[in-house]
Amino acid sequence: MSVLPGKALILVENLSVPFDRRVWQECQTLRDAGWEVHVICPQGTKRDTEAEVTIDGVHILRYPLKAATGGPAGYVQEYGSALWHTLRLARKVGKGGKVDVVHACNPPDMLFLVALYLKRQGAKFIFDQHDLCPELYLSRFDRGEDLLYRAVCALERRTYKTADVVIATNESYKDVAVKRGGKSPDDVFVVRSAPVVERFHQVEAEPELKKGKPHLLAYLGVMGPQDGVDYALRALASLRDEVGRTDWHAVFIGSGDAFDAMVALTKELKLDDQVDFTGRVSDADLLRYLSSADVCLSPDPLNPLNNVSTMNKVMEYMAMGRPIVSFELREARVSAGEAALYAPANDEPEFAKLIAHLLDSPEDRAKMGELGRERVAGPLSWENSQKALLAAYAAAVR
Repeated sequence: MSVLPGKALILVENLSVPFDRRVWQECQTLRDAGWEVHVICPQGTKRDTEAEVTIDGVHILRYPLKAATGGPAGYVQEYGSALWHTLRLARKVGKGGKVDVVHACNPPDMLFLVALYLKRQGAKFIFDQHDLCPELYLSRFDRGEDLLYRAVCALERRTYKTADVVIATNESYKDVAVKRGGKSPDDVFVVRSAPVVERFHQVEAEPELKKGKPHLLAYLGVMGPQDGVDYALRALASLRDEVGRTDWHAVFIGSGDAFDAMVALTKELKLDDQVDFTGRVSDADLLRYLSSADVCLSPDPLNPLNNVSTMNKVMEYMAMGRPIVSFELREARVSAGEAALYAPANDEPEFAKLIAHLLDSPEDRAKMGELGRERVAGPLSWENSQKALLAAYAAAVR
């Protein structure tokens, strides 16, 4: 479906751009379709540090933001600061000419306030729902359906009501937008988070990354309380102590507000001689690690959010042709299919046994890796997501 190009403003709070791969791919797709693309996002710490920059034709404005730590109060402060900066910079973009589409990516579900300001000037609002914030609150803070939970639900309802079009990352999220958000199915478009396969390609494996062991295990992704790195570490302790396997080294790539706690847990479990934490790495280093990995880990535990969410790391593991061990989650199966083995939800000893099985089965590893590559290059490809993204924009501006 063709799109009449105009001026698009994309709002992001969770990550800097272009570090946020999904948002950056959306920017490039819109740019290639003739849209004038502007982005407002936080500054990174080691990359994406400039306050204003144009990259490959995409104009990016960034603001300083201190990431929250601890409980909900820290997030209220973080989100309040982000909202003020986003509104300030949106006004700056608006002074340069009318914004046709404001495209807000959550979390948090507060950016509709900026969209309301721009809608008064004629913009259409696309809500790009990366997370289900009520489920995120329940999964992250373990406080139950308290007053703050009800406030989060109210913000989500208002965001749905304000949106002209909703972009969902999978069919589970679309179902929520229709049933809980009251949106028409015709106004909800599934744009899956799929890697551009050309960016994820095999490079020559480096045996030295295995630190003298026959096998390398790899985790890639954010390290927050709901992301299951602690489950992975306890599974590795079980792999060593209960399965009796020490013929592996493990690398955990990424960062997040649970990073320090996970390093401490590694020492507590006496795994620090077999586990490395790299922090965030360059794309080149990421390819080095994943090309050398024998098995990749997706230890997200079963909770209200993870069960219905598409994990970017799963898609990227498949793009690299790596076999995966995951817990049994609805959307994990939708994404990975037979490219993964699935342990019963949150069962760390069984997770460990599946790792051991793959370490002993090079034929299975190769077959699963090939199946994963085929899925990412075929039905789950970014090319299909591009069509859905442009259809969402066409629906918004009609």
